[in-house]
Amino acid sequence: MINIKCFGIAKEIVDSDKASIERQTISVTDLRQHMNEQYKAFTQIKGYMVAVNQEYATDDQIINAGDEVAIIPPVSGG
Repeated sequence: MINIKCFGIAKEIVDSDKASIERQTISVTDLRQHMNEQYKAFTQIKGYMVAVNQEYATDDQIINAGDEVAIIPPVSGG
């Protein structure tokens, strides 16, 4: 199982600070697709980042069960 930490608007969309996927491995691209299908509101977030083991991940990076995964939406400030 892959556990995902959610921050900001992602936390609101999932209605929790955690989500999970019943897979042992998944690419970042497939993770994004899964989240978009599971939670339609993710399709409205442009440019959210995925971090794996506390580093921003590329779309082709493979996530393994046990990795620390986080969804980090864009932040605006002023």
